[in-house]
Amino acid sequence: MDNKEIGELFVKGQDCGQIVLEHFADRLGISHEEANRLASAFGGGIGIGETCGAVMGAMIVIGIKYGHLGQCDNLRKDEMTKKRSEFIQKWNNKHDACRCKELLGYDIGSEDGLHKILEEGLLFSVCPVLVNDTIDILEDII
Repeated sequence: MDNKEIGELFVKGQDCGQIVLEHFADRLGISHEEANRLASAFGGGIGIGETCGAVMGAMIVIGIKYGHLGQCDNLRKDEMTKKRSEFIQKWNNKHDACRCKELLGYDIGSEDGLHKILEEGLLFSVCPVLVNDTIDILEDII
């Protein structure tokens, strides 16, 4: 998927975490509808400029594929923890932060910040790169 395609999905209303999770939906055994619903609340760093939705989408992918089932499932929990750490390490090698406020330079959760992000085209220049980087990292580790 190229950055232009991702930008077009943003225009249609899809958010970064949704794009990431939907990319892996078939391999994870979930429908595209389920993928979009699962990741729907994470756009814009949960709407307040916190953790990037693409990173949150990655955590859902890792959780579905490697997540532990609660009590007495420590081997799976260890595997999931390793995959999560591997993702974060690879992310940090490419980006200085995982919070939207820092990645975009403005608070997407505020009216002024969102205006600046849109005015400067950051949603279409920065966010698609973050989505693609997330997908690439996941392709490498799962």
